[in-house]
Amino acid sequence: MTNTKEMSVEEKLRALYDLQLIDTRIDEIRNVRGELPLEVEDLEDEVAGLIARQDKLKKDLEHVEEQIKVKKNAVEDHQAAIKKYSKQQDSVRNNREFNSLTKEIEFQELEIQLAEKQIKELRASMEHKKEAIASSKEKLEAKMLHLKHKKAELSDIMAETQKEETFLMEKSAEFEGQIEERLLKAYKRIRSSVRNGLAVVSIERGASAGSFFTIPPQTQVEIAGRKKIITDEHSGRILVDTALAEEEKAKMEQLFSLM
Repeated sequence: MTNTKEMSVEEKLRALYDLQLIDTRIDEIRNVRGELPLEVEDLEDEVAGLIARQDKLKKDLEHVEEQIKVKKNAVEDHQAAIKKYSKQQDSVRNNREFNSLTKEIEFQELEIQLAEKQIKELRASMEHKKEAIASSKEKLEAKMLHLKHKKAELSDIMAETQKEETFLMEKSAEFEGQIEERLLKAYKRIRSSVRNGLAVVSIERGASAGSFFTIPPQTQVEIAGRKKIITDEHSGRILVDTALAEEEKAKMEQLFSLM
């Protein structure tokens, strides 16, 4: 590894531009994947949510079915009570006892009517929940199928790019180790603040790459002299001359071809 303390300005510029070319290549690979990893993650969350909803609906349905059984048992108990009170009416000694039993029978009949009304409502709720379960199941199956396809798509892309990305990540770390800490921090700060991740750019047609602002001729001469590190006053990017950029691009192409 190069001793950073002994590096000339030109060597620092070359190391920075090499690192930029490597990191740009990594960005391109990740752009191929695009939003796909996030799509897969979102779909997994949706599937998990639908499964949880399905489980809750099933438990709710079981609870309703249990309530219906309870109400049916209550109806049977009330019917049994009516039979008992009706039989007792056959052996009453006076009208007061007969009327008292009649009231008990009427009360049991009202309880039966209430229970039957509740059973009807519970059955309607049960049908509604069954429909919700069927709809949820259909939606879940569609989402799971979509997730399966997206995972397969991501897996194919990962298989194509993972080896190259791993190689480049190792090279990026290696090249970072050649750059003094102050410059590396500046590079990373600039890189994170610009949309395309370009912290080091070459001069193209008298302006920094991707910019419309012309660089003064004297500044261009200084950049070509490679005696000091110069940044673009408009974007803050580190500037290198075209010849150096072309030389490093050719060198990096050879490195990339090893993959």
